[in-house]
Amino acid sequence: MKPFVITIARQYGSGGKTVGRMLAGELNIPFYDREIITMASEDSGVNEALFSDERLRPDLRSRLRGLYKGEPVLGYSTPAKGAPRDGELFEYQAAVIRRLAETGPCVIMGRCADHVLGRRSDVVRAFVHADADFCLEQAMLVNSMSREDVRKKIVQVDEYRAKFYQRHTGKDWFDARNYDLTLNSAVLGFEGVRDAIVQYLEIRSRG
Repeated sequence: MKPFVITIARQYGSGGKTVGRMLAGELNIPFYDREIITMASEDSGVNEALFSDERLRPDLRSRLRGLYKGEPVLGYSTPAKGAPRDGELFEYQAAVIRRLAETGPCVIMGRCADHVLGRRSDVVRAFVHADADFCLEQAMLVNSMSREDVRKKIVQVDEYRAKFYQRHTGKDWFDARNYDLTLNSAVLGFEGVRDAIVQYLEIRSRG
């Protein structure tokens, strides 16, 4: 099988991260999720907390202005005062994603990696989704909140991801045309989604 970089976007509760880890294990390749934030923080000199805005309320962002740690180390431009802008934070992460893709095959979760890597011939772009009831049941397994609060969290996180994607790519996060594969984990199960991606990689390898 040819070496591929697999990017996975996913709805909250669909098990996309679980699938990503399973896939990386099956293929014996690195798995990158929050590690990208750590690398971007180390490269840029910006505190990790400023990158972790997926679940961050707008009122908290202003309280994190003092978390900028110093001058960036890779030549990025940073405002003289206060924290870097969202666009700059995104570019720090995008630079890490591009660097990881250059190092060899891997699985990269979210962060618009499908868009960041452009139309590289070695990239496979997957979107994992599921119906609301399935996502709720899966999310309840890792949250101690009430069902109603978890339901609200699912909506909130998916809305954030969709807006983040649109802001940085100009495209609709839910548009199947952005991906090579869109897979329903409620129908296929996590192992089924993993196996479907592996089968797709095998077909792509023949081309």
